[in-house]
Parts: sequence; C-alpha cells; structure tokens
Amino acid sequence: MKTLIAALAITAALATHGAEVPWPAKPVHIIVPGGAGGVVDLRARWLASRLTAAIGQPVIVENRPGASGNMGTEIGARSPADGYTLVMVHQGTMAVNPHLYPGLGYDPLRDLIPLTRIGYGPLMLAVNPSLPVHSVNDLVELARKRRLSYGTSGMGTPPHLAVELFLRAAGIEATHVPYKGGGQAVADLIGGTTDFEIEGLTVLIPHVQAKRLRPIAITGDVRSAACPDVPTMREAGVRDYHYFGWVGIALPAGTPRPIVERVYEAVAREMRTSAAREWFATFAAEPTPDTPEQFASLIRAEYESFGQLIRAAGIKPE
Repeated sequence: MKTLIAALAITAALATHGAEVPWPAKPVHIIVPGGAGGVVDLRARWLASRLTAAIGQPVIVENRPGASGNMGTEIGARSPADGYTLVMVHQGTMAVNPHLYPGLGYDPLRDLIPLTRIGYGPLMLAVNPSLPVHSVNDLVELARKRRLSYGTSGMGTPPHLAVELFLRAAGIEATHVPYKGGGQAVADLIGGTTDFEIEGLTVLIPHVQAKRLRPIAITGDVRSAACPDVPTMREAGVRDYHYFGWVGIALPAGTPRPIVERVYEAVAREMRTSAAREWFATFAAEPTPDTPEQFASLIRAEYESFGQLIRAAGIKPE
C-alpha cells in the first residue's frame, strides 16, 4: 500500500512539474499551406520574426503548397498537439474547401483549434499594364469582347472567391488559372501570362509602386490610404460588390488548454503592438487579435455562408 501511495505521489509530482514547464522550450514551426510570396506567407513571416524576438526561440516558417491549401492544412492538423506546430489558415481552407472537396483530409471544425486572426482587410483588382484597361468599366468591356484570364493562389482561396463574385456582379466570364501560391500567380500576371487578378494588398502594392502592375479597384468599402487614388469597386460602378479577406492561425486539435492560452497570448501580444498596426496599415489591413472563441465563431458562420454561396453559384473544382 505504501508503495502504491509513493508511486502516486511521484506521478503527481511529475505531472505538476510537467505542467510548469514553460512554453516554448524548443523551436516553433508555422506551416503555410501555400507557396512563398502570397499574403498568407508574408503574414506568417512577419509574425515569425516578431515571435522569434519575443519568445526567445526560433520560429520557423514551412511552406507546404498544394491542393488549394488542403495539403499543408492537413499536415498541420495531423501534427503533434504540443504547441510547437502552428498552421496558417484562411477563408479557403476553413470555410470554402470543405464544400468543394468531399475527400478533404481534415475537418476544419473538429481537427483544428482556431487561435486568432492575423489581419483582416480588402483585396485589390490589378491588371497587367500592357492591357488597355484603366478602370473597372474598361475591364468589363474588354471581357465582353474577348476571353480574359485571371490567376489565383488556388481553387477556393479568397482571391478566387473574390473574382467569382466580381464576375457575377459584372455579368462577365473569364478563365481561371489556379496556382500553388500567390507569388506564382502574381509573377505570371506581371509576365503577361494572365490578364488580371484580385489579391491582397500585401502582395500587390510593391508591384504597383514599381509600375509592374496597374491597380484598378479596391474590394473594400473605403479607399486605402496606401493607394488613395484607387477607387472602391462600388465607386467604380460595381454597386453590389465588396469583399474582405482574413488570414489566421490555428493549433492541432487536442492541444492542452494551458498551451493554447500561452500561444494565444504570445501571438495576441504582438498583434496589439503599434508595430503591427503600422505594418498592416501599409496594406490597408487591420491586426485583429480576436479570442479563440471569437475566431471559432467567425469560422463557423463563414463555413455556412460560403457553403450556401458555392452551392448557389455552382462552383466546382477545376
């Protein structure tokens, strides 16, 4: 009996000691379910640089592109639930793809713990400068004369949905060219392989400033301070159109609550800084450190609303 009591005491002591082990005690990995150069990747790298300095451990970004974000998201969801693997998520991987891919290797509502959003803001419609287009009306008129093409970071991603909504609102059609990441899509737009694109300002503004792309409109309700001369879609005549995208971060399901809280506090602390506000404002976005409960509620709501949109519009994998 004494032996049993002693064993239980040792077990309790070890459990208590284990609970006191600080997070993090080793490098942290952030999985990006897409290629380098896209909005998700750029925000992940910004966050990684901030966290590395804040937590005293390397924070390493891993790009896992493929299958419209499904591959990287599944890898993240199946990773050990110990707080050392985080996965970047967005509207596509959490609210859209489940309605497009019946054989999805993860359940966004069960296999991941939403932590917080990493920015929220409008996107930008831009064209290759060689195109005789200087306004939304020009683009619509040209699309009615010949078949245009647009690139995106993948099927079902926020840029893809943003374009689909635009095409329906404008009453035109175009050919979708999906890539494994936003960087590839923008490179081909600059090279003239595709004609136009709707993508995050984080990605497009540097190319607009370098005159490699021509901005046409902003998908939000107000103009961006980063490009005040660019009208909103509504100002440009597409009255029933506006679109906001978000990027967030999640942990594998089963991560202990104390670890979830520690990771959240580390991330949210960086999102609340003036440096975060300044960096996101450059791209007309806002840092949004919602709580895990608030973020989960948003995902559930958009899961339902995008599911209805996809069914009504008849959007299918290409």
